[in-house]
Amino acid sequence: MPYLDIDNTRFHYRFDGPADAPVLVFSNSLGTTLDMWQPQLDAFAQHFRVLRYDSRGHGGSEVGSVPYTLELLGRDVVALLDVLDIEHAHFCGISMGGLTGQWLGVHAPERLVKLVVCNTAARIGTAEGWQSRSALVREQGMAEVAAGAAGRWFTPGFAATEPAVVEDLIGQLRNSPTEGYAACCDALAEADLRDAIAAIPVPTLAVAGRFDPVTTPADADFIASRVPGAVRVDLDAAHLSNVEAAGAFNRAVLDFLLA
Repeated sequence: MPYLDIDNTRFHYRFDGPADAPVLVFSNSLGTTLDMWQPQLDAFAQHFRVLRYDSRGHGGSEVGSVPYTLELLGRDVVALLDVLDIEHAHFCGISMGGLTGQWLGVHAPERLVKLVVCNTAARIGTAEGWQSRSALVREQGMAEVAAGAAGRWFTPGFAATEPAVVEDLIGQLRNSPTEGYAACCDALAEADLRDAIAAIPVPTLAVAGRFDPVTTPADADFIASRVPGAVRVDLDAAHLSNVEAAGAFNRAVLDFLLA
Protein backbone atom coordinates (compact mmCIF):
# COMPACT_ATOMS: atom_id res chain seq x y z
CA MET A 1 0.00 0.00 0.00
CA PRO A 2 1.38 3.46 -0.91
CA TYR A 3 2.02 5.93 1.89
CA LEU A 4 3.41 9.43 2.15
CA ASP A 5 4.26 11.75 5.00
CA ILE A 6 2.37 14.99 5.63
CA ASP A 7 3.25 17.07 8.66
CA ASN A 8 5.16 14.13 10.16
CA THR A 9 2.06 11.95 9.79
CA ARG A 10 1.81 8.92 7.51
CA PHE A 11 -1.10 8.94 5.05
CA HIS A 12 -2.43 6.01 3.07
CA TYR A 13 -3.57 6.74 -0.49
CA ARG A 14 -4.26 4.91 -3.73
CA PHE A 15 -4.46 5.78 -7.43
CA ASP A 16 -6.71 4.06 -9.97
CA GLY A 17 -7.29 4.88 -13.62
CA PRO A 18 -5.09 6.25 -16.39
CA ALA A 19 -2.02 8.20 -15.29
CA ASP A 20 -2.68 10.90 -17.91
CA ALA A 21 -6.35 11.47 -17.05
CA PRO A 22 -7.67 14.41 -14.99
CA VAL A 23 -7.38 13.76 -11.26
CA LEU A 24 -10.46 13.19 -9.12
CA VAL A 25 -9.98 13.06 -5.33
CA PHE A 26 -12.44 11.06 -3.21
CA SER A 27 -12.63 11.91 0.51
CA ASN A 28 -14.24 9.48 2.96
CA SER A 29 -16.84 9.98 5.65
CA LEU A 30 -16.24 9.90 9.39
CA GLY A 31 -15.42 6.38 10.51
CA THR A 32 -14.81 4.85 7.07
CA THR A 33 -11.80 4.34 4.80
CA LEU A 34 -10.95 4.85 1.17
CA ASP A 35 -12.58 1.45 0.54
CA MET A 36 -15.99 3.09 0.92
CA TRP A 37 -15.55 4.36 -2.66
CA GLN A 38 -15.28 0.88 -4.18
CA PRO A 39 -18.71 1.21 -5.85
CA GLN A 40 -17.36 4.17 -7.82
CA LEU A 41 -14.10 2.76 -9.14
CA ASP A 42 -15.20 1.00 -12.32
CA ALA A 43 -17.27 3.95 -13.50
CA PHE A 44 -14.92 6.79 -12.60
CA ALA A 45 -11.57 5.18 -13.44
CA GLN A 46 -12.65 5.12 -17.08
CA HIS A 47 -12.51 8.92 -17.15
CA PHE A 48 -10.28 10.04 -14.29
CA ARG A 49 -7.11 9.30 -12.41
CA VAL A 50 -8.92 8.49 -9.18
CA LEU A 51 -7.05 9.44 -6.01
CA ARG A 52 -8.48 8.01 -2.79
CA TYR A 53 -6.95 8.61 0.62
CA ASP A 54 -7.71 7.73 4.22
CA SER A 55 -8.47 10.89 6.14
CA ARG A 56 -6.21 11.68 9.08
CA GLY A 57 -6.79 9.19 11.90
CA HIS A 58 -8.69 6.77 9.65
CA GLY A 59 -7.81 3.46 8.03
CA GLY A 60 -4.14 3.28 7.16
CA SER A 61 -3.46 6.96 7.92
CA GLU A 62 -1.89 7.75 11.27
CA VAL A 63 -3.64 9.70 13.99
CA GLY A 64 -0.79 12.18 14.31
CA SER A 65 -1.01 15.07 16.72
CA VAL A 66 -4.25 16.36 18.18
CA PRO A 67 -6.40 18.43 18.35
CA TYR A 68 -7.82 18.33 14.84
CA THR A 69 -9.60 21.18 13.08
CA LEU A 70 -11.47 21.37 9.78
CA GLU A 71 -8.64 23.56 8.54
CA LEU A 72 -6.16 20.78 9.32
CA LEU A 73 -8.25 18.24 7.38
CA GLY A 74 -8.44 20.63 4.44
CA ARG A 75 -4.74 21.41 4.49
CA ASP A 76 -4.04 17.67 4.45
CA VAL A 77 -5.65 17.56 1.01
CA VAL A 78 -3.63 20.53 -0.25
CA ALA A 79 -0.44 18.90 1.04
CA LEU A 80 -1.41 15.59 -0.58
CA LEU A 81 -1.80 17.34 -3.92
CA ASP A 82 1.49 19.16 -3.43
CA VAL A 83 3.49 16.04 -2.60
CA LEU A 84 1.95 14.15 -5.53
CA ASP A 85 2.64 17.11 -7.86
CA ILE A 86 -1.04 17.66 -8.74
CA GLU A 87 -1.80 21.28 -9.53
CA HIS A 88 -5.56 20.98 -10.02
CA ALA A 89 -8.12 18.26 -9.29
CA HIS A 90 -11.81 17.57 -9.07
CA PHE A 91 -12.88 16.80 -5.51
CA CYS A 92 -15.73 14.62 -4.26
CA GLY A 93 -16.28 14.24 -0.52
CA ILE A 94 -19.08 12.69 1.50
CA SER A 95 -20.25 13.75 4.96
CA MET A 96 -17.04 14.85 6.77
CA GLY A 97 -15.30 14.65 3.40
CA GLY A 98 -17.95 16.97 1.96
CA LEU A 99 -17.29 19.50 4.70
CA THR A 100 -13.57 19.22 3.90
CA GLY A 101 -14.47 19.92 0.29
CA GLN A 102 -16.37 23.05 1.25
CA TRP A 103 -13.33 24.25 3.20
CA LEU A 104 -11.22 23.73 0.09
CA GLY A 105 -13.75 25.62 -2.00
CA VAL A 106 -13.49 28.58 0.36
CA HIS A 107 -9.77 28.54 1.16
CA ALA A 108 -8.05 26.76 -1.76
CA PRO A 109 -10.33 27.15 -4.80
CA GLU A 110 -7.33 27.55 -7.09
CA ARG A 111 -6.60 23.83 -6.58
CA LEU A 112 -10.09 22.71 -7.62
CA VAL A 113 -11.67 22.20 -11.01
CA LYS A 114 -15.13 21.09 -9.88
CA LEU A 115 -16.44 20.31 -6.40
CA VAL A 116 -18.93 17.62 -5.38
CA VAL A 117 -20.20 17.60 -1.79
CA CYS A 118 -22.38 14.66 -0.79
CA ASN A 119 -24.59 13.98 2.21
CA THR A 120 -23.08 16.88 4.05
CA ALA A 121 -23.84 20.32 5.43
CA ALA A 122 -22.11 23.63 5.98
CA ARG A 123 -22.64 22.88 9.68
CA ILE A 124 -23.10 19.20 10.57
CA GLY A 125 -24.96 18.58 13.82
CA THR A 126 -24.24 20.51 17.01
CA ALA A 127 -21.14 21.17 19.04
CA GLU A 128 -22.74 19.44 22.02
CA GLY A 129 -23.58 16.34 20.01
CA TRP A 130 -20.05 15.95 18.65
CA GLN A 131 -18.48 16.61 22.02
CA SER A 132 -20.68 13.93 23.58
CA ARG A 133 -19.71 11.45 20.90
CA SER A 134 -15.99 12.12 21.20
CA ALA A 135 -16.25 11.66 24.97
CA LEU A 136 -18.18 8.42 24.48
CA VAL A 137 -15.62 6.79 22.19
CA ARG A 138 -12.69 7.91 24.33
CA GLU A 139 -14.33 6.31 27.35
CA GLN A 140 -15.90 3.20 25.79
CA GLY A 141 -14.28 2.65 22.40
CA MET A 142 -16.00 2.31 19.05
CA ALA A 143 -18.49 -0.49 19.80
CA GLU A 144 -21.51 1.60 20.77
CA VAL A 145 -21.11 4.07 17.92
CA ALA A 146 -20.73 1.18 15.47
CA ALA A 147 -23.79 -0.57 16.87
CA GLY A 148 -26.08 2.32 15.94
CA ALA A 149 -24.51 3.31 12.64
CA ALA A 150 -26.52 1.15 10.23
CA GLY A 151 -29.71 3.05 11.01
CA ARG A 152 -28.01 6.36 10.23
CA TRP A 153 -26.12 5.23 7.16
CA PHE A 154 -28.70 3.10 5.32
CA THR A 155 -32.43 2.73 4.88
CA PRO A 156 -33.99 -0.37 6.48
CA GLY A 157 -34.70 -1.85 3.07
CA PHE A 158 -31.10 -1.63 1.93
CA ALA A 159 -29.82 -2.99 5.24
CA ALA A 160 -32.15 -5.97 4.88
CA THR A 161 -31.22 -6.80 1.30
CA GLU A 162 -27.48 -6.02 1.40
CA PRO A 163 -26.31 -7.17 4.85
CA ALA A 164 -22.76 -7.99 3.67
CA VAL A 165 -22.28 -4.51 2.25
CA VAL A 166 -23.59 -2.93 5.43
CA GLU A 167 -21.41 -5.10 7.65
CA ASP A 168 -18.30 -4.22 5.64
CA LEU A 169 -18.90 -0.50 6.20
CA ILE A 170 -19.78 -0.99 9.86
CA GLY A 171 -16.57 -3.00 10.21
CA GLN A 172 -14.59 -0.02 8.94
CA LEU A 173 -16.21 2.08 11.66
CA ARG A 174 -15.73 -0.54 14.36
CA ASN A 175 -12.02 -0.79 13.51
CA SER A 176 -11.39 2.95 13.30
CA PRO A 177 -8.64 4.29 15.57
CA THR A 178 -10.49 5.60 18.60
CA GLU A 179 -8.46 8.79 18.97
CA GLY A 180 -8.61 9.56 15.25
CA TYR A 181 -12.40 9.24 15.27
CA ALA A 182 -12.73 11.28 18.47
CA ALA A 183 -10.41 14.00 17.18
CA CYS A 184 -12.50 14.31 14.02
CA CYS A 185 -15.61 14.64 16.19
CA ASP A 186 -13.85 17.48 17.99
CA ALA A 187 -13.09 19.13 14.65
CA LEU A 188 -16.71 18.78 13.52
CA ALA A 189 -17.87 20.32 16.79
CA GLU A 190 -16.16 23.57 15.80
CA ALA A 191 -16.67 23.45 12.02
CA ASP A 192 -19.17 25.99 10.70
CA LEU A 193 -18.96 27.27 7.13
CA ARG A 194 -22.50 28.63 6.83
CA ASP A 195 -21.30 32.20 6.41
CA ALA A 196 -18.29 31.29 4.28
CA ILE A 197 -19.52 29.08 1.44
CA ALA A 198 -20.97 31.98 -0.53
CA ALA A 199 -17.34 32.69 -1.48
CA ILE A 200 -16.86 29.32 -3.24
CA PRO A 201 -16.14 30.22 -6.89
CA VAL A 202 -15.85 26.76 -8.47
CA PRO A 203 -18.69 24.75 -10.08
CA THR A 204 -20.34 22.82 -7.25
CA LEU A 205 -22.76 19.91 -7.03
CA ALA A 206 -24.57 19.06 -3.78
CA VAL A 207 -25.82 15.47 -3.52
CA ALA A 208 -28.46 14.58 -0.92
CA GLY A 209 -30.10 11.38 0.26
CA ARG A 210 -33.88 11.70 0.47
CA PHE A 211 -33.90 9.55 3.61
CA ASP A 212 -30.72 10.86 5.22
CA PRO A 213 -31.33 11.49 8.94
CA VAL A 214 -27.87 13.00 9.48
CA THR A 215 -27.48 15.60 6.73
CA THR A 216 -30.90 16.18 5.26
CA PRO A 217 -32.02 17.46 1.85
CA ALA A 218 -32.57 20.81 3.59
CA ASP A 219 -28.83 20.92 4.26
CA ALA A 220 -28.16 20.41 0.55
CA ASP A 221 -30.71 23.12 -0.22
CA PHE A 222 -28.77 25.50 2.02
CA ILE A 223 -25.49 24.75 0.24
CA ALA A 224 -27.07 25.11 -3.19
CA SER A 225 -28.72 28.40 -2.21
CA ARG A 226 -25.48 29.90 -0.91
CA VAL A 227 -22.80 28.69 -3.35
CA PRO A 228 -23.10 30.73 -6.55
CA GLY A 229 -24.34 28.59 -9.43
CA ALA A 230 -24.42 25.38 -7.42
CA VAL A 231 -26.71 22.57 -8.51
CA ARG A 232 -28.11 19.74 -6.43
CA VAL A 233 -29.59 16.27 -6.82
CA ASP A 234 -31.58 13.98 -4.52
CA LEU A 235 -31.00 10.22 -4.45
CA ASP A 236 -33.11 7.43 -2.94
CA ALA A 237 -30.71 6.71 -0.09
CA ALA A 238 -29.87 7.51 3.50
CA HIS A 239 -26.47 8.88 4.57
CA LEU A 240 -24.04 6.84 2.44
CA SER A 241 -25.67 7.51 -0.90
CA ASN A 242 -22.61 6.49 -2.90
CA VAL A 243 -23.10 2.95 -1.57
CA GLU A 244 -26.87 2.62 -1.28
CA ALA A 245 -27.66 4.33 -4.60
CA ALA A 246 -24.36 3.68 -6.35
CA GLY A 247 -25.71 3.59 -9.91
CA ALA A 248 -27.67 6.83 -9.60
CA PHE A 249 -24.82 8.45 -7.67
CA ASN A 250 -22.30 7.54 -10.37
CA ARG A 251 -24.51 8.85 -13.17
CA ALA A 252 -25.26 12.14 -11.41
CA VAL A 253 -21.67 12.88 -10.46
CA LEU A 254 -20.23 11.80 -13.81
CA ASP A 255 -22.77 13.94 -15.68
CA PHE A 256 -21.68 16.93 -13.60
CA LEU A 257 -17.94 16.35 -13.87
CA LEU A 258 -17.93 15.56 -17.58
CA ALA A 259 -20.26 18.39 -18.63
